[in-house]
Amino acid sequence: MLNLFLTAFVVAFFAAGFRRPFLFVLAYAYIDIVAPQKVSWGFLQVIPISLIAFLLAVGSWAVAEDKNGIRLGSRQIVMILLLVYCGLTTRVADFPVEAADKWGWVWKALVFAIFLPLTLRTRLRIESLALIMVLSVGVIVVGGGIKTLFSGGGYGELRLLVNDNTGLYEGSIISTVAICVIPLALWLARFGTVFKPGLLVWLFALGLSFACVLMPIGTQARTGLICFGVMLVMMLRSTKRRMTYIGVVVAVGMIAVPLLPQSFTERMSTIKNHQSDQSASTRVAVWKWTIEFVKTRPFGGGFDAFRQNAVSYDKVMSESAGDNNTAISTVRVVEKARAYHSSYFEMLGEQGYPGLGLWLLLHVMGVVHMELIRRRFAKNPPPDLVWVTPLADALQQAQIIYLFGGAFVGIAFQPFCYMLVGLQCGLQAYVGRIRRTEIVPFRAPRVVPEPAAPPA
Repeated sequence: MLNLFLTAFVVAFFAAGFRRPFLFVLAYAYIDIVAPQKVSWGFLQVIPISLIAFLLAVGSWAVAEDKNGIRLGSRQIVMILLLVYCGLTTRVADFPVEAADKWGWVWKALVFAIFLPLTLRTRLRIESLALIMVLSVGVIVVGGGIKTLFSGGGYGELRLLVNDNTGLYEGSIISTVAICVIPLALWLARFGTVFKPGLLVWLFALGLSFACVLMPIGTQARTGLICFGVMLVMMLRSTKRRMTYIGVVVAVGMIAVPLLPQSFTERMSTIKNHQSDQSASTRVAVWKWTIEFVKTRPFGGGFDAFRQNAVSYDKVMSESAGDNNTAISTVRVVEKARAYHSSYFEMLGEQGYPGLGLWLLLHVMGVVHMELIRRRFAKNPPPDLVWVTPLADALQQAQIIYLFGGAFVGIAFQPFCYMLVGLQCGLQAYVGRIRRTEIVPFRAPRVVPEPAAPPA
């Protein structure tokens, strides 16, 4: 039934898009996040619907959209530079075939993020994109949340729509992205116009947020727990009654901790001692290898350069020796072709120092720009712009959560995260157009007196 619904949803979007071209943009956003070709059947599995939707979105905008006043923002220029640079490193990559495969979807994520702000000309469009992003992630996490409640989940055991451990269906990635969408879901519940605020809307937003919180538990991804902690701290900043907020968080935590699965608490305990966990030990070893690698390859090795690594590390193991004694032993482990498990080291190893610099610049500018917008409309905003500061706040929270989560999972080119960047650029462009209409000329226009009438 779900497969049939997803198929009908995509077909309906495509049909309506010929009348309203912006719907093609929303359709591509949904397709790129959910990947319905993975969970459906029939023609969707053999047709490149993602590429078709991308071409229709760009083509319909080029033909039918109003382009007056369009200008590229500073972050769009940074993304263009990053796009060109990644294209050049792909041509000289250490693993040309694998690099070409990754480049095949990376360039679409970057181009779509550059293209998005050009289409987000109204509040309705900005809200619609945020809504599609939240609901698309909701398609994945709601089912995952239900399974977590009934089964408790498990590391590598939770199945999200499909038995696929790539993209958003990978545990650490969906845990990070799920926490990112919580601020957006709450903003939509407060200021949405497509679904106006009300009891049902708030119940859905809170239910979706609860399902998002369950993702780190169901997947047992330590990255998700870190992201959740960052979100709680970020929300404290924008909460008016901070002591009440802290009290509620502490109370809910005290109630929830005893209810957590034992396997979850045991896995979270490995955050303190990475040497007792193989996954964490491998990450640290790969990060050290990457630092040594770029000393001789400052421009990186291209996409999937990690395939040439060979790392070794000491794994600490403890065994019961009887009479409450524990025997601790160290085992030397050697592994090859291990992934980076960090967006920062992914950029460093694949794109070198220039690529990492551009990537960091892109995201630091986003945090700063959202802060400027947040402060500009924080006090006494016009009634029709009350929604701007809370949206900038939500987008800033989502990006900071992504940056923290990205330290432990390789999502430097995750399409959802670049849609988030495109949404930020769209809001910035929208605010920029408002500011240009408010600018007062430095010098008043010169008034030329009319010639006096001749005497009668």
